[in-house]
Amino acid sequence: MGRWNAVDGTRAVAVASLLGLIVLGLAWELWLAPTGGGTLAFKVLPLAIPLAGLLKRRLYTYRWVSLLVWLYFTEGVVRATSDTNRVSAALAVVEIVLCLLLFAACAMHVRWRLKHAPAATADAKA
Repeated sequence: MGRWNAVDGTRAVAVASLLGLIVLGLAWELWLAPTGGGTLAFKVLPLAIPLAGLLKRRLYTYRWVSLLVWLYFTEGVVRATSDTNRVSAALAVVEIVLCLLLFAACAMHVRWRLKHAPAATADAKA
């Protein structure tokens, strides 16, 4: 096992926040404050797709997840400011925080991997 570095840390935060968004979305729509008879639980399906790519460290996945997360951020902002149910509004705030964590982790992960990529290839050639 190697040394823990910033790339591994951002990967851990990205995976944890993505899993958090999936669990939150399911719990929110199925048990905590359901809307639409539980059918809105299907909104988490697009979040399950990139999980394998994040776990396999696919750089492309980190890039498009950082764009996908803004849909969920927007939902969180709308529901935090418009829902009259306090539980739902609080869950929306949690969704916003998880989205911001996921975006920041993905953005930093991509940046640090690209920054250290030339050094890694130069070391391999030597």
